[in-house]
This record gives sequence, C-alpha cells and structure tokens, in this order.
Amino acid sequence: MEPEEEAVPQEPRRTGGAALLLLLDYTAACCHGGAKMAVLAYSLGKREINQHFTVRNAKLISLAAVLVLLLFHTALRYYGGGDSCEWLLSRGRYLGENVWQPYGCMMHKYKSIEAKTCLSKKRVVFTGDSRIRQLFYSFVKIVDQERTEEGNKHEDIFFQDEKSSLNVDFLWYPEANDSMKERLMSWTHEGSATPDVVIIGAATWSIKLHSASSQALQQYKVNLTAIAGLLDRLAEHAEVYWVLQDPVNEEMLSESRKMITNHQLDLYNEAAMEVLRGSGRSRVKLLAAARQAALETIVNSDDGLHLPESTRNVGAMVLMNSLCNKVLRPIDGSCCQAMPPPNLFQKLSACLFLGAAVVYAVLHVLGYNRHRRPVPTDVESLEEKKPAAAAAPLGPKAPFQALCRMGIIMLYFYLCDRADVFMKEQKFYTHSTFFIPLIYILVLGVFYSENSKEAKLLNREQTDEWKGWMQLVILIYHISGASAFVPVYMHVRVLVAAYLFQTGYGHFSFFWLKGDFGLYRVCQVLFRLNFLVVVLCIVMDRPYQFYYFVPLVTFWFVIIYATMAMWPQILQKRTNSSGIWHLGVLAKLLGLLLFICVLAVSQSFFEGVLSVWPISKLFELDGSIHEWWFRWKLDRFVSQMWPLPLRVTSFCLLIKGEIVFKLLPFASQAVIHGMAFAFIYLLLQKRQVLFEGKGEALFPAKISNLLLFLSVVSFITYSIWASNCKTKTECNEMHPYISVVQILAFILIRNIPGYARSVYSSFFSWFGKISLELFICQYHIWLAADTKGILVLIPGNPTLNIMVSTFIFVCVAHEISLITNDLAQVVIPKDSMALLRKLGALGVLTLILLVLSRSNQLTAGA
Repeated sequence: MEPEEEAVPQEPRRTGGAALLLLLDYTAACCHGGAKMAVLAYSLGKREINQHFTVRNAKLISLAAVLVLLLFHTALRYYGGGDSCEWLLSRGRYLGENVWQPYGCMMHKYKSIEAKTCLSKKRVVFTGDSRIRQLFYSFVKIVDQERTEEGNKHEDIFFQDEKSSLNVDFLWYPEANDSMKERLMSWTHEGSATPDVVIIGAATWSIKLHSASSQALQQYKVNLTAIAGLLDRLAEHAEVYWVLQDPVNEEMLSESRKMITNHQLDLYNEAAMEVLRGSGRSRVKLLAAARQAALETIVNSDDGLHLPESTRNVGAMVLMNSLCNKVLRPIDGSCCQAMPPPNLFQKLSACLFLGAAVVYAVLHVLGYNRHRRPVPTDVESLEEKKPAAAAAPLGPKAPFQALCRMGIIMLYFYLCDRADVFMKEQKFYTHSTFFIPLIYILVLGVFYSENSKEAKLLNREQTDEWKGWMQLVILIYHISGASAFVPVYMHVRVLVAAYLFQTGYGHFSFFWLKGDFGLYRVCQVLFRLNFLVVVLCIVMDRPYQFYYFVPLVTFWFVIIYATMAMWPQILQKRTNSSGIWHLGVLAKLLGLLLFICVLAVSQSFFEGVLSVWPISKLFELDGSIHEWWFRWKLDRFVSQMWPLPLRVTSFCLLIKGEIVFKLLPFASQAVIHGMAFAFIYLLLQKRQVLFEGKGEALFPAKISNLLLFLSVVSFITYSIWASNCKTKTECNEMHPYISVVQILAFILIRNIPGYARSVYSSFFSWFGKISLELFICQYHIWLAADTKGILVLIPGNPTLNIMVSTFIFVCVAHEISLITNDLAQVVIPKDSMALLRKLGALGVLTLILLVLSRSNQLTAGA
C-alpha cells in the first residue's frame, strides 16, 4: 500500500492569458540565467493546464461532441441530400495530383477480375460523342488492361469478354436529336434487348454545328425533354447515367472549336439538369464528378477539348463504383453501398446491453448505491493515484453500470463503422501528415517529464512510456497512410517488434520473480487482453483474427506460461541454491524453439492441429486458417543474434529449404529475444553487475561510453539502410536479422545514463497504460472501413476533423480501459471454486454461440 501523497497547494485560477505570461516569465528567466524561476514557471504552466482539463472533464466534452455531431450528420443526410451515390457522382476533390476523393465516402479501385465478376452477363452501352468515347475506353481498360484505343472515330465500337459474357458498346450519337431518340425508343419496345447500363451524354457537337446559337440551345432543351421520358422508362429496368459536359481549355481549342466555350457548356449543363431534375425524375443519375475533376486538369489537355487520361480514369472508376459497390461490397468502397441489417449476434448483444441498462435502473431506484471509492486523478500527470486505504468492493450496481457504459460506447462504434451516419474518406500520405504530428507529440512528451520513482532498467514507468510513444507513432503511421513510404514503414516494423519484445520480457520477468502460475492470474491477463476484442467481434461482426495483434500476443502469453509452468518450474528462488538451474532455463528456451520448428516444418500438421472445430474459430479469417499459417510462417524463427537460437534457426531453415521473412518477420523472434533479455538482465541484476542507483551510469564509464557510441551508430546505420531500400520486399528480407539490434540499442541509450533512467514522460506513460485499447479502438472510431479509410466527423476541414475524432477516440479508449478493469473484478473472482464455475458457464455459453454461428453459416451457404 502506498502512502497518501502530500497535498499540493492550489494555485489561484488562471486564464489563458496568465498561462501566456507564465511562458514569457519562463523565457525571461532563461535569458537572465534565472533557472529556478524558469523551472517554477514551467511547473506552474503544467499545473494550470491539468487543473482545468481533467480526464473526467475531457470525457464529458467528448460525449457532448458525439451527441452534437450525431445530430449534425443526421440533419445533413436528411436535409442536405445524404445519398452517398449522389456524393460519388457529383462531388469530390483531389488528394495530391492523381487520387480522387469523393465527398463523404470511399471509392474502391477496381481490378479486372472484380469488374468482370460484377458485370458478368451484362450489357453496358455508352452513347454520345468523342468525349463519351474516351470514357468508354477508360471503362473498358478497367476490365481489360490490354485494350487499346482502336477503331474509326465516328463509328460504333464493340467490346466483349467471353469468359464473363460481358458486352460493352459505344454507339456514335454526337447530338441529342431524333437519331438518339430513335435508338432509345428501340430499347423500350417490348421484347427488345435492353441494355443493363446506359451512359449517355452530348452537347459539344450541337454547339459546334450551330455556332453556339441561342436557337440551338432551345432546340437542345426540346430534344432532351423528349429523350428524358425514354431515359426514365429505361431506368425502370436499367441503370441510366447522363454525363454532364466537362470544361474545355479555351486557349488550346482549334479554330473550328473556338465556339465551344465554358460558358456555353455551363448553359447546356444547366438545361440538362433542369430537364432531368426539374420534373422530379430521380431514376436518371447525373454524372458530374468527372466534370469537377476536369476543372483542375483540363489545362493538361492535348487539344483543349478531350480530357487527360488520368481524369478520364476518374470518371470510369466513379462509374464502376456506382455499379459494383452494392454488388461486391468492398470494404474500402463505402460509396453507393448500404450497410447490411444487424445479424443475430448483433441483436443479441444489443439486448444484453439494454437488459443491463434496465437492471441498473431498477437497482438505482431500489437504492443500491454502493460504489467503489472513486480514484482521484493526479493533478500533474493525469494518472490515477492509489488511495491510501483499500477501495470498497464493487456493489451490485457496478457491473451493470459498466455494461451500460460499454453499450453506449459500442453504439458509437456501430454508428461509426457499421451504419450510414458518419462519413469516411481515403488515406493519402504526405510527409507533412506524418512528421508534423510526430514533432507535436514529441514536444508534448518532453513538456510532461517527471522524476521516476525508481531508477531500475526498464522500470514500470519507463516501459509504459515506451509503449505510449510507440503507440502514438503507430497511430500516426496508420492514419497518415505512411506505409507507402518505405523508410517510415521499416522503422515502424521495429516498433511492432519492440511491442512483442516487451511481451516476452514482461511475462518472463513476472513468472521468474513471482512464480504465480495460478488460474486467477492467467484469467486476469486473458480477460484484459481479449475482452474488448471479443465484444467487437460480436458487435462489429468481425472474426477474432481480424484484430490480429491481440490473438498474437494472447497466443504468446499462453506459450510463455506453458514454458515457464511446465515441470520443472525454474524460478529465481530455485537458482539461488544452485547455478545448474540456469541450464534448465536455457533448455526450456531450446524446447520452445524446437516447438516452433515442428509447427513451421509442416503446413499440413499445423493446419491439421488448428483446423479442428471449435479451436479453428480462434484462428480462422474468412473461413480459413491460411492467414494464420502465413503469419506464423513469416514470424516463426529467431534471428541469429543469440548463440543458441543461431544453431536452431539454421537447422530449421535447412529443413524448410527457404527463407520466408517478408511481411511480419519478427513475432516469435522478438518474443523470445524479450525472454532471453529478461533472463540475462535479471541474472546480472542478481549478481550486482549493474549500477541502478539514481544518477548512476548502468556500467563503468568506459563500457557505458562504448555501448552508447555503438548504439547511436546502430541507429544511424539502420536509418541510412532503411532510407536506401527500394522496396518493402527487399527490406523485409534483412529486417528480421537486425531489428533486435535496434531494440537493444534503444534500451541502452535510454538506460545507460543515470539521469535518463531517473526521468520519464508522464504524457507518454499515460498513453502507454491504455495502449492496447488505443490499438484496437482505432480500427473503427478513428480509422474507418475496418482501417482502410479515415472517419470523417467534420466534413470539409481535415485538420479539425482529425483533432476532434482523436480527442473522442482517446477518451473512449481510456473509458474502455476502466470498464475492463471493473468487469474483471466481477467476472474473475479470486476464489478458485467460484472462478471454475464461471469458467464452466463461459465455456457452455461459448459453445452455444459457436453452434449458432456454424448453423447460421450453413444456412447462409444453403
């Protein structure tokens, strides 16, 4: 039990101007050598911020923000035309130079096989002038990339894909006149071969042939009015698109086309919209996105009239998304895609949360108001201080209250990523979107620096800090799409390896020092790791393997537990009596490596063991465990940094006959490196080889300086190497062998100097305490479309949107962490018999859910 911390005198309430004065005082003090005044101003500045911005206040603000945003988006969709198909076809902007972003939704980039699957046995007809012909060719090239633009300019063109029975035709009708009307009329006759999709548009020839006369415009309206009725009849059984006219580059037009001005095109577009929309017709869709894209790119046109290829491709891809998203339902194609209705498990989860709310309300009315004593928040670091006395046990209301809070949070998850409420956009990487936030969080991390309670290597405060800044970097990496930049990608690979390194280090250290292999401890860890993921699997209808990192660390916790718990249990206490037990630890590590090799050598054995129902449910993704095999295969070996693993790894590689380190080549090696490091460190600490006093260097001066120099050189060398890598494949071949060197280099740089071990960043440490929740929550309430895109709460302002969504996201992650801890006390009792009974009930419930899931799958398959 920790004693109460001494109360800190409260400073008078300050305004933002006072905080600015504090900053000026700090600057002046530095300039005049007033070090003490500077420190005082710095400390008071932090206190000023933390007094008025507590975690509780932040959560209340985030809740109010969610409610306001929910009302805003509901009103926007109801009053402002909330159809994502309309957004796709009419509005958007460029991200960079070539990436088109529709307003409020995500556009999938279709490949040939997808296009053929979607349009199988369909007939698509493009009707119009030369600019429609351009759109036809761009559309056909999505289906067949080898297709060239051939054929006479003013004739019909036909394309057929025999395997998919897809026909795409271009019919030359450059004017909206009687000829076009007759063609449309022929499709409306009973028994005629009606196209499944019609893309039609014309205007430039009417302007050109009639010298942009007003009479021509009036005749265009008359003709289009006659055509509109036919288009509306076609739209009863087919999808019909009218293509609005793209702008021209008037300076580059030839003399014969000078009359085709942007003013004339606007008049014809207005006439088309008036005819097709003015009478209330809604079946005919207006394609205006290509026109909006062309406003920025027409300057690159070769002749001033026809669009650059990249802009034509935008129009074709918009069409493909409009046609196919509702059929193929790509996760990164949210435009024109209605969300499916809730399934059985989602409805059951909703009933569970509603039931908890009812019980909570009843208990509240009956007066069951006993709660756990609230944990006060530390003013300086926003961390929760331990109370002087033991907290009161949870009352009967507490678990139902926790479930109510969880239900509200899950509703927000569902609305963000499973309902047509909030918008989504694509990721787009620029250096500024990654490095500017990185600098910002670094400044905040330094600002919130505190003195450590202890100066041991990798103490709890330091490991929380390490997890915190790594998680923040990974979050920025994900939302900025920085995986497209190979040097950043390679450095983040090291961070993921470091997470797994900590998994091995932390669990080995606990079992080695405490020797607690009880069921209570195991269930606590498994519940803490998996509670949120299991709830999300049900609410968001995702397989367990979708949140791949949690199954990975859960798997390795079980492996480490089994390794340390199996006979003979070798703990630090036992090795005090005889050093021979150290060889037993090495033997266990060797056995663990051989276990990895056995599973790695035979895919059939691996899949045979893990494909048995219901175990397979833990490892399946999209109905197969191949993905898990793939990850295991990539991650199974230990790199050649330790003498013993070197020989075993070489043996495994010799048997397998190949090196398959490519994408995630660091899980098992990083975990076992962490275990080996923990063993060596604790052994050196026991023998008092290390100097871990406050302010003391970890090693003697010469050794410390040498190790620091080598560590810095290692960092620089790795950065140079990663910057010179041309492809991810090339980098991943070498990464497994050298990632552990960077982890060790960081540990040495962070811990060798005594002053570095004596301080930590409470800002990073705070995030480190909720790093698991941050990693999982980002899937649905920060990113979107299962991490493929970005959640848009505030449209039209990307910077403000990121700030608001991040604020809400962090508050939600912190609240889930508290809920998990509250429920763990109820779900996992310390009494062994009570725990066994609950585990039995949980096993029966899980089996029932699995049976229901399997029967639903069989029914759907039938």
